[in-house]
Amino acid sequence: MNPDMLIRQYLTGHGAKAYLAFGAHAAHKFGQDGTEFRVYAPYAANMQLIGDFTDWEGWQMDRRDDGVWTIFCKDISQGALYKYRVTTQEGRVIDRADPFAFHSELRPSTASVVYDIDHYHWNDGAWMAERGRDYKKYNSPISIYELHAGSWQRDFEGKENAPTPEERENGRMLTYRELADRLIPYVKEQGFSHIELMPLTEHPFDGSWGYQATGYFSATSRYGDPYGLMELVDRCHQAHIGVILDVVPLHFVTDFFGLHQFDGGFVYESANEADRYTEWGTVLFDYTKPHVLSFMKASFDFWINYYHVDGLRYDAVSQLIFQHGDPNAAENDPGIWFLKSTNYYLQQTYPDVMLIAEDSSNYIKVTAAPQYGGLGFDYKWDLGWMNDTLEYLSLHPNDRMYSRHLLMFSMAYFYNDIFILPLSHDEVVHGKHTIVDKMWGDYDQKFSQTRLLYLYMCAHPGKVLNFMGNELAEFREWDENKELGWNLMTYPVHDAFNHYCRRLHKIGLEQRALYDTEYDPRAFRWLDTPGSPQTIFAFARRSADGQQTIACVMNFGLNPAHVNLPALTGQWHELINTDDQQYSGSGVVNEGNINGHVKLAPLSGCLLCNG
Repeated sequence: MNPDMLIRQYLTGHGAKAYLAFGAHAAHKFGQDGTEFRVYAPYAANMQLIGDFTDWEGWQMDRRDDGVWTIFCKDISQGALYKYRVTTQEGRVIDRADPFAFHSELRPSTASVVYDIDHYHWNDGAWMAERGRDYKKYNSPISIYELHAGSWQRDFEGKENAPTPEERENGRMLTYRELADRLIPYVKEQGFSHIELMPLTEHPFDGSWGYQATGYFSATSRYGDPYGLMELVDRCHQAHIGVILDVVPLHFVTDFFGLHQFDGGFVYESANEADRYTEWGTVLFDYTKPHVLSFMKASFDFWINYYHVDGLRYDAVSQLIFQHGDPNAAENDPGIWFLKSTNYYLQQTYPDVMLIAEDSSNYIKVTAAPQYGGLGFDYKWDLGWMNDTLEYLSLHPNDRMYSRHLLMFSMAYFYNDIFILPLSHDEVVHGKHTIVDKMWGDYDQKFSQTRLLYLYMCAHPGKVLNFMGNELAEFREWDENKELGWNLMTYPVHDAFNHYCRRLHKIGLEQRALYDTEYDPRAFRWLDTPGSPQTIFAFARRSADGQQTIACVMNFGLNPAHVNLPALTGQWHELINTDDQQYSGSGVVNEGNINGHVKLAPLSGCLLCNG
């Protein structure tokens, strides 16, 4: 595309392909092959290009009338390091990384890297064609494995035995290619359909987990180069695993090599200090500026276009909907417009890519189309379900009879939006305890209830997401500096729990009543359980063709239960029971035909199928 047209689109808020013009690109000019650099810096008094090819001395750039600075350089090698040297209106001189760099130096170094991103050979044509036929997968099974690439597993070179807990933070991070070698077989074995990667946009501080970025077009170099990430996605697709990427459209870091006061003015943020900073000490994008809208829209387009990701999960959407994320404050009109306009563009351009909102607000129509007044997402995280369910399971069973609403309220609003049920990284850090450790009771009771939680999650309408380590029943909170506690699999109760999770995932992928009518209110019903304690719950799900029904029956109390289910007469059999001995239960299961009567051990549940 013509660079002048791309720049005009960028400056008017329609620049979703701006990465084709800005940054460092191979070019042929003046009869020579070389690299052309472009950067938008309207307030700068002067701009120079510096790099290892200039001995870090400044090469003068040319300024266009629209505030874009350019320079063409011959003989710039792949992997060359560069920055822009800004002279501000006040005479300060600051060296900046390229906002549109495709690759960056490994932290703590901060230079941008010249990288030819256009020549990776993809082998996922079959997946992409199938993705185009299935679109948003509303009526397909989705089970998402959320992970942090740097701490899922680490490499301990020269060590024959598994690392001790004390050694687990000393391993080397895996590369993208090494991650593909280890992760893909594991995800397939566990039965997940998708992985969700915490942000891979370049970021200076490991402890931000990628949520405070500097490089919105640059895959972090912690794990290798861009082609390595492309290979990871490519190989996932070849193994029939979808890839979702976390993105952060709200804010960026204050590190002064990045976007903050980029050219001495406020290019990406508000000139009004009260509207500039967040509670985390980061800087808010100012979406009243058309080029900022273009910048983030182009970033999203870039990850979909160049990395073939199957979905984007937007972080902190409530902060974009309401000023400072406060639902009692005024709506954030520029943030809402950003979401609507960007999602509308992406839905039109990439209709088979999922757009997912991490939104804690009660804002209506998050998953409705913008042309119908919605924000344009395909899915929304159901944080209400997560909070209510975990609160219920933290209660002493004797108190649960007074809190039935915590387990039933989600279905009162479930069909208002299109939900994913998340047990994410946010729930296993910062003193919140891990999932298994949130449960009331002693060691064995915690495991019983965690199995029950995952049964409820599997049977409840909505796609499901679990953070890495949840499937191991980790007791140690997640630490980005340490790998998961893989040694837990040497303990029978943890190994049995993992086998239980794998069986649940398989059921969720195979039983059509659990996925093909998830968002149809006619396919769900609560079941009467006459004479049962208030800690007994039962509901049923029906397939689209009406041929299959699956019932979930749960006992959250401390006493055994015999549950009368008048609706379940006829031929029914048990698919799975949380109290099965193979999962470290006591062995109270329902064998043979179940004709309306189910027995349950304390703190247990089962799935039943007709026919």
